[in-house]
Amino acid sequence: MGNRHLSVRLFAIMLAASLLGGCGGSASTSSQTPSDTQAPIASVADTSTPAASPSSDAVATGGTVDTGDEPGGSETPAIGFTPGPTGEPVPTISAAPMARLPGEPDPVLTPGSLNPSVTQADIGATVCKSGWTVTVRPPTSYTNALKKTQISQYGYSDTSLAQYEEDHLISLELGGNPTDPRNLWPEPYTISLPDGRSVGAHVKDAFETKLKNEVCKGTITLAEAQAEIGDHWVHFAFGIP
Repeated sequence: MGNRHLSVRLFAIMLAASLLGGCGGSASTSSQTPSDTQAPIASVADTSTPAASPSSDAVATGGTVDTGDEPGGSETPAIGFTPGPTGEPVPTISAAPMARLPGEPDPVLTPGSLNPSVTQADIGATVCKSGWTVTVRPPTSYTNALKKTQISQYGYSDTSLAQYEEDHLISLELGGNPTDPRNLWPEPYTISLPDGRSVGAHVKDAFETKLKNEVCKGTITLAEAQAEIGDHWVHFAFGIP
């Protein structure tokens, strides 16, 4: 009988030890979960863009930065593609003369022009409609030929096509004319202000998207955005008088 009681006690001790061990393992696994979920948050914070750049403003508004006005490799012409100057004048919002800054086009060669089919009243069906710019973007065969010609007109010493984006001054997403040569220019990818701030093509792309987001939210009018992205876009993007 004594041996039986001893066996029961030993079994009870072993069972209790097993249960306590299982609880300890579960607690250990749970304690590791927060650190596993915090790592990606730290990673995002470490790679955030400084708030002072136009590109960060575009991200802050929740928009996706437009990668540029050049075709993405497709040679399929836009619907109703007809090359030629068919644009309208760009509005102005400042009577004060502004000096040309690095990153801004020659206003004589590239004054900009508008797509007459885009108005404030129809932005919901045009510039604010996802995928709409694809329907008006000209093919690479047109923009590459124009880029080569305009690189010569601008007198660039580096004549490599790869160094420039054949950019719509008034972007397609802001109602710029798709094919008018007055609204297209070879914009350098690498160019800076005297203080070192980049004002190359990708910076302008981000500013375009910021303005488009504001237009579609009703914060500014289409005409105001078109005026800011014109010949003096660097002034407006960086708040330079």
